[in-house]
Amino acid sequence: MEKISRFTRNDSSVNVFMKRYTSQARCLTYPFGTTSTNRAGVSPAKSVIFRAKQKMKLSIIIPAFNEKNTIKDILRRVRAVDLPGVEKEIIVVDDASTDGTREILEQERANGILLVAHETNKGKGASLKTGFRQATGDYLLVQDADLEYDPQDYPKLLRPILDGKAEVVYGSRFTGEHRNIFFHHWVGNKLLTLIANILYNTTLSDMETGYKVWKAEIIKGIKLKANRFNFEPEVTAKVLKKNIRIYEVPISYAGREYHEGKKITWKDGFSALWTLIKYRFVD
Repeated sequence: MEKISRFTRNDSSVNVFMKRYTSQARCLTYPFGTTSTNRAGVSPAKSVIFRAKQKMKLSIIIPAFNEKNTIKDILRRVRAVDLPGVEKEIIVVDDASTDGTREILEQERANGILLVAHETNKGKGASLKTGFRQATGDYLLVQDADLEYDPQDYPKLLRPILDGKAEVVYGSRFTGEHRNIFFHHWVGNKLLTLIANILYNTTLSDMETGYKVWKAEIIKGIKLKANRFNFEPEVTAKVLKKNIRIYEVPISYAGREYHEGKKITWKDGFSALWTLIKYRFVD
């Protein structure tokens, strides 16, 4: 059972980016200058004004499980992003947190978020599917509840869409500014991305990235089964099987460590591998 609480609020904003893009096979890369950022603050402004050509609504889905140390900060950062002409709908799905995250989110409802609460822990994929069902935006964006991904990168993620060049955009952690991550995580990500490229004839650099944006009818038109971290390979496989080209843009990334709350493990890598192979041959 899911408990839903909605407060309405209209958000609009201003930000920056550099416009240049190249195409590759079924995956297109859209390079931008990166910005310095850290886990304690917001990135400085970029150098070109961001403005949507026509009014659009962006649903930002935030799955959260035991993130009491970061949830208020990430919500502050999401609200602070300036996107003129873009209405932001912030949907947080609490996946039965036990550390006080739910109580913090109840207080944050007054700041305009839609809170959906799972009564039992179901996993990241399940939380995202719950959020997708509640979303009313033209485009859906996934934002992790920790501080690994910087919301100041939203203009980069949206630019190919606003220019009419893409319907699906991924933020690549390996082509932009990033904090060093564990070597075995780097190898695992590269290996899974390589396998995805071979199986689905594409040229992605970061299949497992948490920053993904889809046109609403595309993501809502895909029957998703994954309930945990295998969501990333499943959604990638099913988008590519629809012959939809994926754009990539470089993003900043500050990967956290296990003592900071990182949850994905090597077991999830094997699940991702099986998911990629399975959906190459079945739907």
